[in-house]
This record gives sequence, C-alpha cells and structure tokens, in this order.
Amino acid sequence: MSDLSDEILLCILRHVPVCDLVRNVSNVCHKLHTLCRDKTLLTNVSLSEEYLADDLLVRHILKRLANHVQSLSLNGCYWLAGSTMELLARCRGVTHLDVTGCRLTSLRLSRLLSSLSLLRSLAFDVTPGFSSAQLSSEAVDSLSRLSELRQTLLTPSYGVVPCCAQLRKLMLQFDISDVTREGIGVCCQLMMGQSSVPHYQQLEEFTARLAPGEVNQTLLLLYLAVFSVHVPKRLRVFLVSIPGPNPAHWPAAPSLAQSLGQRGDLEALQLPRSWLDSLSLKRALEGNSPKHLSFSRCPALWPQVFQSLLEGGVRDATQLTSLNLSGINKVLYSECRSVEDQLVPATMSRLAAGCSNVKQLNLMHTHYHHESSPGLGGETHLCASLAKLAHLRLLTLPACALSDGLNTHQITTNHTSPSPLFLGLKKPPRLGIQNYKPDSESSLSGDSTSGLALLLAGCPFLETLEVIGPGFVSALPRLEPCTRASVEPRGMCVWARGVGDAHLAALAALTELRRLTLAGLPGVLRGTGLVQLTRQCKDLQVLSLANMGSLKTMNYSPALLDTLKQCTQLRELRLEQPYLNASASFFEALSCCSRLQRLCLISRGGAFDPSAVETFVERCRHVVMCHMFTGGTLVACRTLQKVLLDRSVPVWISQAELLEVLARSRCVAYSNRAPASSLR
Repeated sequence: MSDLSDEILLCILRHVPVCDLVRNVSNVCHKLHTLCRDKTLLTNVSLSEEYLADDLLVRHILKRLANHVQSLSLNGCYWLAGSTMELLARCRGVTHLDVTGCRLTSLRLSRLLSSLSLLRSLAFDVTPGFSSAQLSSEAVDSLSRLSELRQTLLTPSYGVVPCCAQLRKLMLQFDISDVTREGIGVCCQLMMGQSSVPHYQQLEEFTARLAPGEVNQTLLLLYLAVFSVHVPKRLRVFLVSIPGPNPAHWPAAPSLAQSLGQRGDLEALQLPRSWLDSLSLKRALEGNSPKHLSFSRCPALWPQVFQSLLEGGVRDATQLTSLNLSGINKVLYSECRSVEDQLVPATMSRLAAGCSNVKQLNLMHTHYHHESSPGLGGETHLCASLAKLAHLRLLTLPACALSDGLNTHQITTNHTSPSPLFLGLKKPPRLGIQNYKPDSESSLSGDSTSGLALLLAGCPFLETLEVIGPGFVSALPRLEPCTRASVEPRGMCVWARGVGDAHLAALAALTELRRLTLAGLPGVLRGTGLVQLTRQCKDLQVLSLANMGSLKTMNYSPALLDTLKQCTQLRELRLEQPYLNASASFFEALSCCSRLQRLCLISRGGAFDPSAVETFVERCRHVVMCHMFTGGTLVACRTLQKVLLDRSVPVWISQAELLEVLARSRCVAYSNRAPASSLR
C-alpha cells in the first residue's frame, strides 16, 4: 500500500472516518501521518453516529483540527458534555455547523456564535428554556450573516429566525407535544412584537416537517403569518408535511401558489391536501420545471396532477426527479372503486415517457388491479409502464401492483371485493403448508410474475424498494393515530394476496438493492423467496419485514434463519410479526450479520431467550440499538436490560441515558449510545 501514489492514498483515506484518521491511521507510518494532515481530509468533519467518540476523543480532535475544519457535524452526539461543546469556539474557520441533539443552552450558543464570525449554516435544537434575549450582540451579528438555518423546535418559539436577515434556506422540524410529562397542556403563545416576527426577505427555500399535535400546526401558521402579506420574491422551494387526515387550513395557500407560478423557477412543492385546490395547483405548476413534487393523500388533485404533467402544464417535465403520489386515489376503500379510480397503465406509460428522469417514485396507498386495467399499445400490466423509468432508484408500490390477477395461487376467482363486515366474520380457509426445504422451488411455481419481470428488466438499478400491502399498519407507528386514519382496513384488496414467494424470489434480479421493505403480504407462506433474494442481493444493508403470511402463526421461521445467515452486510433489521419467537437459533443466525447496528423486533405475542440476546450482543459489537417489543414478562425484560448495561456497554456510558422501560409494551430497550428517535 505504501507504494501507491499520494493521490490514490488520499482518495482511499477520504472514506475513513475522521476518528480513525486521527486515532489510528496517522500512527501507522510517517507517510500516512503526513497524509492524514492533508487539508482535503480535514475540512469536512462529521462525528454524527460516531458512538465511540467520547468527550476525551472529541476534545483531542477539535484541538488538532481547529485550524483546518470548515464544516463540522455533531448531529446526534447528545452524550457530549457542555464543556466539550464550548471547545467548538476554537474552530474559527467553520462555515457550516450542525449541533442538532447536543447540549446547548442559550448562553452557550451565544458564546459559540460570538467566536464564529464566518458561520453561514447552522443547525441546532430549540429546547425549553431557550431565550433569544440571552444572545449577545456579537452572536446576533453572526446570525445576521447566516444563509442557511435548520431548527428542531422542542418548545414553542421563533428560535433565532428573527435574527437571520439574510436567510436563504430555512428548515424547520416541529416536535412539540401537546401535553408535558406532568400532564400540563402546552400553550402556543409567542411574542408578536415587530422585532420577533420573521420576515424572510431573501428566502429561497422553506421546509417544515411536523410531528402530530395541534401545537405544532398552530406554531407553523405563526411562522407563515408573513406569507399572508408578502411572498418572498426568490422563493423556489416550499415543502410542508403535516401528518393526519385533517391538517389545519391556511387561507394564504392560493396566493402562495399563484406567486410561485408567476416566477417560473419553482423547484420543489409539497402542501397539505387542505391547502390546495385544482386551480391553485394549475397556477403553481404552470410555466415551471419542478424537480420534486409531492401530492401525498391529495385525492382531489388526482386529475389536475396528471393533466399538468402530461398535457403541457409544466414547462419541462423531464426535470422532475422525485414524485410522491401516495394515496392519490379518488375514494378510500376498494369496494367503492371503479376502474377509473385505479392506476391506469396507459396514463402511467405517458407519465414515464414525459417524466423520463424520475429517480424516486412513491405509489403507496394506491391500487392497481391487473384484470381491470388494460394498458396502452398491448401493455397489459402496470409494471410494463413503470419499466420505462430507466433512471428509477427508489420505488414504493402497493402489493396489488405486482399481482398478475386473481387466477394465481391461493386466490379466489371472485372478482368483486367482499364487504368489510364479511371479511371480519368469515373464517379463513385452512392451508396445508409443506415442510420447508432451503432449495425447494415447488412453492414458487404457482404464482405468475410476468408483470414483475417487466419491471425488473426495465429498472435493474433500483437501490430502495418498498412493497406494502393495503391496510397494513404497524403495531407501533410513530405517527399513530395519524397513520391509522390514512390507510384502509386490512384485507380490503384481494389482488394483494397474489403476491407470494415467487415474487420475492424474482426480486433477486435487483443486485444493486440496498434497502428493502416488505409489509402486509399474506400471500407469502414459506419464505423461500426471501432466501433466494438475499442470496443474490449480497449488498443489502437495510431490511424491514412485517406481517408476512398468516398472522396466527409464523410459517416462514426456517426460511428467515437462512435469510439472516446470508445478510452479511446488513446494518439495520426490523421484524414485526405477532408470534415471532426470538429463540437461541434466531439470534445465532442473526449473529452472522456481523455489521448489524440497529435491531427492532415487534411481536406482542412473541417471546425471547435472554441468554441468547446476551450472546448476540457480545458477538455483534457494532450494535448500538436493540429494541424488542415482545410478550415477555416485565421482570425478564428489566433483568435483561440490567445485564446488557452492566456487561456489554462500555463503562463511560451513563446508565441514565440508556435505560428505557416501557412497562405497558413489555419492551426491552437496549441502546449503546443511540437515542430512541433514531428508530424513526
């Protein structure tokens, strides 16, 4: 390696974390010691998710790199002491700073900003007790030169936004609970004086993501109050995401849409469904060439969206790279749908031809029934239309979109969907399942995958794929009950039952696949397709499986063990099944995933083997988070937590930061420095 040129070595070292450069690589030899001091390696420093970076190491890094670093990220390093955060003031050349999740009071932030006169981008948390009145004049002066700001609001406040007169990019995360831990309601009263109201004169990009709660929506409207009077002239990105079926109405949305359409430089647009009508959307898109559009849960906009994209409503549709059409159906439930309410291959084919550069497409909570929707020009399947998107890298589909019809394995020949009441009372037929054999192909011959084969042939470079059955809702959704209010009852779409092991085996053709989500697929019986899939997709890093096959018993356990043994590159695993048995054999197979960092098991009727969990954590030393929501006793859960914290966690980790007991869920939550929010 020492015979390689400095240029090649520098290219290699760019992929090495800064912690390793400073602590290990620089001590190997004189040549590497010199190269590790190269400015190209030290200008951009990220310690995010570096869970072994304690206060001593971070202080050492900051002292060595203070004169070189220009971009510094400590995102999520919540364990660092306040005294360590004050050392950031030595990095006077920093232009981009991310301290989201760190311990930063108003006074400490003031001292930090006073020393960073070159700062142009800042990301931090607005925590309870924050007061902009405690900022010094030097700190306010530094804020006045910021062009980019990201605030995570944990309490009702404008934060530092009123101080940022030159702001061009504003990103807001509203994560305020309506009720405090003491049960006291949170009041959203802000000072409405002239000095505390944001004005956004130079704003070009506005992004807001909200957690559930009335306080978050009220606070958002206060941030947007100025838009009712004046829309920034340079605004080209406006993204607002509000969970739940009934977001608060904003009267100024039509005037904003008209203003965006007049300028002709719109790049990204996402608005809640109650903010836009068809006419406003037409005005917003007319004459623009957007790159990102999201119309999630906006059924009223269904005709106008396709009219604008397909009939010249935008200037250049080929500029579009990201399109979210999740839940953009006219009606909610499949028993009320007609052919026109489903995705039509002819329309999607035109969309693929006009928006040929789309890389991300979300069609979740939509429907496609193959026998009801003949395509254009002989194309008989929706997948044939989607196959024309050759640049596609991320795709989310409803399970029924992969089915070739009702005449497949285990599907009734009745073309009409039964009523929800009948589905709830009907006793499901008993299915005889053969014994599992790892290399058996017999169970894959019953389902036709001709439609899916067309998609795989046209989009071989997919990196992220999500196939979610209609009506699937996680037992522990983050946005509950908002999530439950926006999906259909389980079992509404009969076509989704046609997706089985053969379809999973066909996905093995996606050799570039990195992230895979399979949820709500009752047609998967033995899981043999999973084994074949992971055998070919060797670089799979994130795997999420939920409610596969029968919910009364777990039929694919043997196949799951063989699957895990092949996932040697896996970083994150999420399993949700009502009767998952996390036994010794399960954790032994899971130990083959030597690079695993995050594990989440959700099984309210399941069980776990405490000693097997201990052995697994000892073997997989990269695990930073292990959450198990099972049916074990509370005593067993607490005992396991204590053992893991005492034996497996380094001594410098505070037990108070890690221990999380959820008695009602009987949850084991072990986290080696990883906050619970990282599971989102």
